[in-house]
Amino acid sequence: MSAINKLERHQARTAYLFIAPTMLLFVIFMVIPVGMALYLSFTNYDVLSRMDWVGLDNYRRLWDDSLLWLTFRNVLLYAVLFVPLNIVVSFGLGLLVNKAWRGIKLLRTLYYLPTLTSAVAAATVWLWLLHPEFGLVNGVLSGLGITGPAWVAETETAMVAIVLVTLWQSVGSNMIIYLAGLQGVPGHLYESARLDGANRWDMIRYITWPQLRPTTFLVSTMAIIGALQLFDQAFVLTQGGPANTTKTPVYLIYQQGFNQLQMGYASAQAFVLAMAILIFTIVNMRITRAEESVI
Repeated sequence: MSAINKLERHQARTAYLFIAPTMLLFVIFMVIPVGMALYLSFTNYDVLSRMDWVGLDNYRRLWDDSLLWLTFRNVLLYAVLFVPLNIVVSFGLGLLVNKAWRGIKLLRTLYYLPTLTSAVAAATVWLWLLHPEFGLVNGVLSGLGITGPAWVAETETAMVAIVLVTLWQSVGSNMIIYLAGLQGVPGHLYESARLDGANRWDMIRYITWPQLRPTTFLVSTMAIIGALQLFDQAFVLTQGGPANTTKTPVYLIYQQGFNQLQMGYASAQAFVLAMAILIFTIVNMRITRAEESVI
């Protein structure tokens, strides 16, 4: 065996040795729990009594569960509002901080700080800010001569309140992603556009945005997954109300599994949610590829 082959084998063994702890943790905390949850979805496990195999009964029950489909409609409405706003605001902030201004690093830090805040802590603070009588938001609206609503207590505004809170907390991280993408756009494209007489809007529309399609795909995919997994803000701000208008699939799974102890049925709901996330991700990928092929 040549010295080169020995070196390659030694490097391969070293690489496997380094990734072994990570793979072990992945198997323990991801693969095994997912496998156990899949098994439980075919049982009537309720923590207290004997666990029996029920086959596809849990999945058949899902089809007639009107509350489950209501939660999917709620989260679809949330995604329709949240995802486009997230992309537009994050992209706009990325353009804003992609400048060599004095103090721009401080501005980037301030925009990013909400991302570091605990979702539960942030939602708790916003619960007071949105208070109908003593909240800062309605206080500002009152100063403008506008009577503010009971944000988290009315069916018309409860979901809007959740969108605002999650948007405030998520645009900072996506701004950084867009900023990285903007700094990777070749400068000669802008120079050529200027020579051709293009204005700022033309360069954003025909150069910046098309160049950032992979970045937008990443941001939109994470936003869609985050929308389908919404829980913390709905739990703290509205507890799924009023009248279940903000109850989400994850919130319903939590209630079924930990409040009603229907672990088998909750596991089946979790796998249906996982399939929904996979489907939406694939659809988003196909749409992005189709747009790229047109360009």
